[in-house]
Amino acid sequence: MLAGDHPVLAALRGQRSLVTVTGRELTGVGFFTTLRVPLAVPCALLGRLVIGDIDAKMRGLQYGAGFVLFVENGVLKTLEGFSYEEPWPDVIAELALAYRDPARQELLAELSRVSI
Repeated sequence: MLAGDHPVLAALRGQRSLVTVTGRELTGVGFFTTLRVPLAVPCALLGRLVIGDIDAKMRGLQYGAGFVLFVENGVLKTLEGFSYEEPWPDVIAELALAYRDPARQELLAELSRVSI
């Protein structure tokens, strides 16, 4: 979700290795995982960003799944995973992720709009 040359994506990748999970809510059709980034870790230069251009194929889901990463005030906050009208599998196996648009034009346009 954080691949790419844009400076905001690079800053968010810098947070990734220091993130801790502080909570997870299972919804039946997916999950919300709450993330915590230490205060000393540099923020990305933006306000709010939603990265949701990831689709997944996995065993147990006929229609696949999607993932959304929420960024607040330049910090990773929440990761959501969801199925399309199917129960979320108890075990994730054979996961294959793909960008809806490999060029990520929509995300890059949004980064240009929200970056400080």
